[in-house]
Amino acid sequence: MYCCGPTVYRDAHVGNLRTFLLSDLVRRVLTAHGVQVKLIQNITDVGHMSEDIENEDKMLAQAKAESIDPFAVARKYEAAFHTDLAHLNIEQADAYPRASESIELMLTMIEQLIAKDFAYVGEDGTVYFSAQAFPSYGAISGNRLDALQPGHRYEYSEDGAKRFHADWALWKNAGGRKEMIWDSPWGPGFPGWHIECSAMSLHFLNLHINLHVGGIDLRFPHHENERAQSNAITGNESVDLWLHGEHLLFEGRKMSKSARNVVLLKDVIDRGFDPLAVRLCFLENRYRSQMDLTWASIEAADATLKRWRKKIKSWGNQLPQKDEEFLTIIDNDLDTPKAIQYLRTLEKNENSTNRAALFLFADQILGLDLAREEVIKPLTLEQEEILKQRQIARNEKRWVESDELRIKLEESGIEIMDGPDGQTWNWR
Repeated sequence: MYCCGPTVYRDAHVGNLRTFLLSDLVRRVLTAHGVQVKLIQNITDVGHMSEDIENEDKMLAQAKAESIDPFAVARKYEAAFHTDLAHLNIEQADAYPRASESIELMLTMIEQLIAKDFAYVGEDGTVYFSAQAFPSYGAISGNRLDALQPGHRYEYSEDGAKRFHADWALWKNAGGRKEMIWDSPWGPGFPGWHIECSAMSLHFLNLHINLHVGGIDLRFPHHENERAQSNAITGNESVDLWLHGEHLLFEGRKMSKSARNVVLLKDVIDRGFDPLAVRLCFLENRYRSQMDLTWASIEAADATLKRWRKKIKSWGNQLPQKDEEFLTIIDNDLDTPKAIQYLRTLEKNENSTNRAALFLFADQILGLDLAREEVIKPLTLEQEEILKQRQIARNEKRWVESDELRIKLEESGIEIMDGPDGQTWNWR
């Protein structure tokens, strides 16, 4: 398996992380069936041009913004990415090759593409892939070369340096760029984004990939270009199956800085929620369906996790037991919503004597850490006092004050429930 990894120039938001959960889920399902899986996931730390800043690498743009070395930027956000994966219980890949450490692989591949007449050196010193030399271009996305509009914003517009407007850069001439450049047979420069994944996937997976995973936004042009490059080298289909996960909205809108609705996993944790609540939210939606994540859905998922962990403990000490019915559900194009509903039905089945065993088996695939025992923390003196004052406010029907105190408690990680017998609370 190969999964397109992150471009490590900023923190990954929860939408970015959905792709890596998909990859982890597929790997867990295959493992449950006894398949030995080798997973490679790259780290893009050079060569990914910004769509917002003309002709500027995302790494260099962020380094300028933070006034630090671009490789320091890369290592900073790469570490943060791995922290996020751990919080989501996403198992480690077998290797995380970095683009910046795989330059020789790319140079060798580009030389081979030139020798095979799939690539050429433009008048600007940049090496381009000849899209017209690859007749089956568009097989993944359905895009036809004769229908493509000229250029993409993150590719140079070299004023005639390309032979055809849909050609893309494999190796970009450094020009005036002074950082993150390497020597090559065509002069100093840096790799194009697409060649990175071709070079690393073919190298680490012995020229053939059974399953290639990525977000739907990568289908075109990235995966289309990657397929052309890789197939041109191998002489056959280098990837058996391309798997794409759909976009994520947050509270009805696409996440963006301009919309001020970018949510990081850190934000979820800071609100007192288990980060695996995000994983459960993802699982409650089909990977190939656009989903709308909300704070309300995260809160509900967090409550479900807490309830399931308590119930599994109450059902007794049992070992995971293979559940063919669950496997049949999940094998149907990763139907995780139906799998979660199956567990909800099982939860209510009082006649079942092996609920814990079946839940724990399902958890080997779902990765929700359901065997975890909840940490019980003592209340602080301040929290105890606020709880006391809120109960007094409710008794005296001072509802505005009661609501204000509830907010304070929630901000400190305490969930309040009001009932006929008064208020009760849980750690969120």
